[in-house]
Amino acid sequence: MAVREVISVPHPTLRTKAEKITTFDKELQGLIDDMVETMHEESGAGLAAPQVGVSKRVILVEFGDEEDETTPPTLYIVVNPRITKFSPETVSGAEGCLSIPGLMGEVKRPYSITIQGKNRQGDPFKMKAQGWLARIFQHEVDHLNGVLYTDRATEVWKPEETYDPV
Repeated sequence: MAVREVISVPHPTLRTKAEKITTFDKELQGLIDDMVETMHEESGAGLAAPQVGVSKRVILVEFGDEEDETTPPTLYIVVNPRITKFSPETVSGAEGCLSIPGLMGEVKRPYSITIQGKNRQGDPFKMKAQGWLARIFQHEVDHLNGVLYTDRATEVWKPEETYDPV
């Protein structure tokens, strides 16, 4: 396992639609292991393969219980993820990104989703997510399609600046 460099805008890989994964081999497992280590090193809540310069459809999301901060976070690894359902209810929230250092943005997203794909072994994966967990999944899936949160943001600011979305 190794920490990989997280690429930043305007790197072209961040704007490219990632390729579907067809082989669940040792190379994929190494990529996933490196992504986990990189995400932890960078203190991220999620990471997509294009962010480490690999144009493949794999994401990581790590999220804990919003109600109980003592519960360890769950790590989700999804290969070829697809969001199959979006709630009509939307919510705005502040987002940041490891590939866009120094900025935050206000982004409106569906409150809940259903996501499908494969786990790291190639077995089917399906779950419903809501709130911040749904937001993180949507943010990471956007990366696989060359979309950045700044494309969806209604406002962008530097974290040291005061921002009041009202």
